[in-house]
Amino acid sequence: MKSASIYILLVISMALCSRMTVDAQEYRYELGAMAGTSMYLGDANEIGYLRGWHPAGGLIFRNNLNFRWALRADLMAGQLSGNTRDEQNAFPNQAQISFKRTWFGLNGKAEFNFLPYSDKYAYLNTSRLAPYLVTGLGIVVAPGDNRNFAGLQFPLGAGVKYKLKNRLNIGIEYTVYRLFGDALDAPTQSGFNLNNPYQVKQGWLKNNDWYNTLLLSITWEFGLRDGRCTTD
Repeated sequence: MKSASIYILLVISMALCSRMTVDAQEYRYELGAMAGTSMYLGDANEIGYLRGWHPAGGLIFRNNLNFRWALRADLMAGQLSGNTRDEQNAFPNQAQISFKRTWFGLNGKAEFNFLPYSDKYAYLNTSRLAPYLVTGLGIVVAPGDNRNFAGLQFPLGAGVKYKLKNRLNIGIEYTVYRLFGDALDAPTQSGFNLNNPYQVKQGWLKNNDWYNTLLLSITWEFGLRDGRCTTD
């Protein structure tokens, strides 16, 4: 009876250990930087998703919940510009507007890996290369001449990350940010501007501005998990 009890406890321990390994990354957190370009989408650029490149970058923090899911925070900044001379649309009074702004964004995001992401635990079919999707909610602020812009934003993006070696990750990500407002491209108070220039009814999916980013990232893992059943 005693031997049977020990055997049962051993099996339960192995099962719990296996479950912890499946559910948990080796390290809980990641911290790093992103750098690349940001591009404006709006009344002064309606179809050029990769037009008007300007520098962008920032910091990224991840909390790896398991091989598939992570929560993260981004603190980003970049520049945007637009010019109605590049558009075929006819604006009221045939006005032409150009602008250039710097933006600052803070986002909370959820990230899903299509493959279990790790450079260890091959018996669990993990992969050191993983495509992923990311979405969340954030705020953006863009100072302007006499008119500042601030509002909520909805990010939606996709990327690929690669574990270069233990604890070191690199990646590339393209994200579109949907703004809850149409004044990102309207940095002035007086005269004609691009804040709803046609004076039509606006909604969340209509007549609001966008911007997008294409960024490279590098992160370092830290925070070894407590109570792990496996060792390096």
